[in-house]
Amino acid sequence: MWSSLSGIDLAEPNLKKLFSLSFPAVLATGFLSWLVPVPDLPAGHEGICRIAMAGSVETILCEVPLSSFDLHLRALDDAGRPYETFEKAAASLSGEVVLAMNAGMYHEDRRPVGLTVQDGRIVKKAVLGTGSGNFSLRPNGIFYLEDGRAFVRETERYLGESHDPVLATQSGPMLLIGGKVHPRFIPTSDSLYVRNGVGVSEDGRTVFLALTRKPINFYDFALFFRDTVGVKDALFFDGQVSSLSYRAANIAYRRDRLGPMLLVTKKD
Repeated sequence: MWSSLSGIDLAEPNLKKLFSLSFPAVLATGFLSWLVPVPDLPAGHEGICRIAMAGSVETILCEVPLSSFDLHLRALDDAGRPYETFEKAAASLSGEVVLAMNAGMYHEDRRPVGLTVQDGRIVKKAVLGTGSGNFSLRPNGIFYLEDGRAFVRETERYLGESHDPVLATQSGPMLLIGGKVHPRFIPTSDSLYVRNGVGVSEDGRTVFLALTRKPINFYDFALFFRDTVGVKDALFFDGQVSSLSYRAANIAYRRDRLGPMLLVTKKD
């Protein structure tokens, strides 16, 4: 399994294969895109996204009220193929996409690893995760929409309940569980990566999507959601392909081929 199932956030490239490629082919692999810094928001920008600080790390924080916006999950197209890009995923929707972010663990072929519910249909069933990577740094969790509200739940808790979501994506590890930082995070960890994740307001009416502009460890990223965003439950999405499309700020930042994605459209 790719990305956060590899045991580290940034999968080690196959160097022999990499150097056998032409320069344009290397670009196509997304390898050099990892070196491109996360874009900044324009000075004076006013929109659903803003810059907030995760300690000393600038972070793009996007606040999505469900009263004004619809969320969509895109993992597989009608032919069962991964979308892989924001553009292909957006083309499957009728409304204008104002924001999009990668959202969940995936296999090397970009098919989802865990629970995936797209347009109310289960595309992939949930798994607990028993390997050595981030997804298996249990508890992992599920972000989902049900009855007009958003939730982040530990996977085992979710599976022990009865749910019928219109949207769901599984990832891991959890960042916050009931206001507490994941018990296995280390405050002084030197495992630093650009990371993205999701949190929800206590009433489930607002979704917070965050992407750090610089590398950060898990512990500090969790504290950001707790102390700055002010949520009790938050879920890590990725640290390898963390990507963002945000039309209002002219941001089209994609680090590699993508697995599941969240897309935001304005309500009619």
